[in-house]
Amino acid sequence: MTAAVDVIRAKRDGAVLTDAQIDWVVDGYTRGAVAEEQMAALAMAILLRGFTPGELRRWTAAMIASGTRLDLSGVGRPTVDKHSTGGVGDKITLPLAPLVAACGAAVPQLSGRGLGHTGGTLDKLESIPGWRAAVPAEAFLAQLRDVGAVVCAAGERLCPADRKLYALRDVTGTVESVPLIASSIMSKKIAEGAGALVLDVKVGSGAFMRERADARALARTMVDLGTAAGVTTVALLTDMSTPLGHAVGNALEVAESVEVLAGGGPADVVALTLALAREMLDAAGLLDADPAAALRDGRAMDRWRRLVRAQGGDPDAPLPRAPHVAHVRADTDGVVGAVDAAGIGRAAWQLGAGRARREDPVSPAAGVLLRRRPGDRVRAGDVLAELHADDPARFAGPAGWVAEAVRVGPTAPPPAPLVLERIT
Repeated sequence: MTAAVDVIRAKRDGAVLTDAQIDWVVDGYTRGAVAEEQMAALAMAILLRGFTPGELRRWTAAMIASGTRLDLSGVGRPTVDKHSTGGVGDKITLPLAPLVAACGAAVPQLSGRGLGHTGGTLDKLESIPGWRAAVPAEAFLAQLRDVGAVVCAAGERLCPADRKLYALRDVTGTVESVPLIASSIMSKKIAEGAGALVLDVKVGSGAFMRERADARALARTMVDLGTAAGVTTVALLTDMSTPLGHAVGNALEVAESVEVLAGGGPADVVALTLALAREMLDAAGLLDADPAAALRDGRAMDRWRRLVRAQGGDPDAPLPRAPHVAHVRADTDGVVGAVDAAGIGRAAWQLGAGRARREDPVSPAAGVLLRRRPGDRVRAGDVLAELHADDPARFAGPAGWVAEAVRVGPTAPPPAPLVLERIT
């Protein structure tokens, strides 16, 4: 009979866990037979000792087997999903899901909430009056067939082992383990049932992975897991040293996403949306689809409105607006040379757009609206950014952080690519 302490000792001492050990410990933890402190010890051992590729594949399979796996075979169109590792102003899912659906694919997007300085897709969408994140299984499939996209919270039966382990890692210093990150993301995405997956792995100060080599290792690991599970998987490494777009905050990002769907919006948000859309459509086998045309001719906007209505939202309702707005101004003439994503994300979080703990509420209207981007010329006194908050007492810290994050100098920065690498 396997005992939890035997599995912990084996990994602590650098042994390769057997399939039986992995299956037993993941199942036991899901059922409560393996105690929280025992799984905490094992998670630390995994962080320090790592997994072989075989161990990681089996661990991911055991996480999937802890719950149900969705069957999307009856949807009637190719299925493809996207996952981002998270960043500042990363609103791409909002225009991307309806855009890809308008081009003929079905997008089953199970999303999450924000924690810390990176925003959550569900928090953003919940700023739309009436919109709901919970979609029952029958309605999920019906919406995929009818609208072509669903953006919602994962059900309780999908990878319950991951739900428990994710919360445990957050309080035990084991979040940084690449095998545990990869298995957490990929178990949910594989269980979701899509035939193809595109990963947007962020790199830079506003990303979880600040170094390109670390991001590349995570991307490679996840692509290999997806491919081994029979899911066509590709990853893009994308820059997150600068926030995406102008808006950072829930309702502010929804408004900017609607601008993109209307054929406008910031150039970087449009470029990344189209890059990911093309990857998703290629992975789904829709090689002739033209996502740029679907933005121009209104098909993507029509699909967005249907998606919002299908989940109880009113696409015409005014979005929440903060009652208090403060301005951060340039001290000198010059050119914006950099906008540090980490500083802007921290400011938006402190203004109320993010949460310190998963149970904390967020303000739908709070956030930062950047009025200047890298390369823009400014004069002393020009507005660099707006701070939006429900309570003016929140402005003190974020005003200083934004002033420090938006750097004005004598020369324009060299152009930097948004997509850094493609990994298949």
